[in-house]
Amino acid sequence: MTLLLTDEQCRALEKALAYQRLQADLNLAPDFPHFAGKTYPLGRCKEIRDKVFDLWCEALKTPYEPAFQPIRGYLQQGGALTKVWGSLRDDYFQNAIVAGDWYIDVANDTVNPNKPRVEICPLATSGFRPITSFEQFIAIARTYWEVEIYRNDVLPALAPFLPLLCVNAQGASWLAAANDDMFALATQSGFELSERVLRELPPVPEHLMRRWHQKLAGLGVDSPFYAYPGDPVTYCQQYRESGKHHSVVFRDQAVRAFMPLANGG
Repeated sequence: MTLLLTDEQCRALEKALAYQRLQADLNLAPDFPHFAGKTYPLGRCKEIRDKVFDLWCEALKTPYEPAFQPIRGYLQQGGALTKVWGSLRDDYFQNAIVAGDWYIDVANDTVNPNKPRVEICPLATSGFRPITSFEQFIAIARTYWEVEIYRNDVLPALAPFLPLLCVNAQGASWLAAANDDMFALATQSGFELSERVLRELPPVPEHLMRRWHQKLAGLGVDSPFYAYPGDPVTYCQQYRESGKHHSVVFRDQAVRAFMPLANGG
């Protein structure tokens, strides 16, 4: 489904979405004042994208904003607004919206606060693309998040889904990458991409292993993803050979096992 927008329509759409972004900021800023020591909106592209997306979908149900009319027509003809996450010019991660061949970034200022809140441009020239490997993810994360990255020795049974352990300059650490796109990358490759990166990365330093083991012991979670020691590469091979990369139930079990660890170690 093709979405055609003139320059004038793009400018009107940017202006209308910028107003919705202001509404989103009023709701979000009190709840998310800081991210890794940086003030709102820095680092909050997902929260902002999701809030504006909801506001926009609600507004599209009414005819009162003329700037949204091209989008209404596009949706009525079977088009869709799609939330996307990926690499922007391989400089940083970004959450955005895609409509047809258009890239719509309603959180354009979450890396550089001096940039306009909203940017709309053709997807082909936006510099946005999906993450296609853990190595690509690592290259962006190391500079964008300023982290060191190790293989997930902490929970080897969970490593086929979450093969990375990120550590920032303050010593905080977390498993990565916990989103639907990276889980899909792992499972759709039959955990081969996870296995490859696990073979490349250095092991977790001993002091971090001790800290994580203390955290895991304190959680008291009864899960096979927590209970089994072993080699993360071996788990990738075992899961692949038993066809677990095809199991939505197994994936959901892995997600539930991760949830108590979402705040890191």
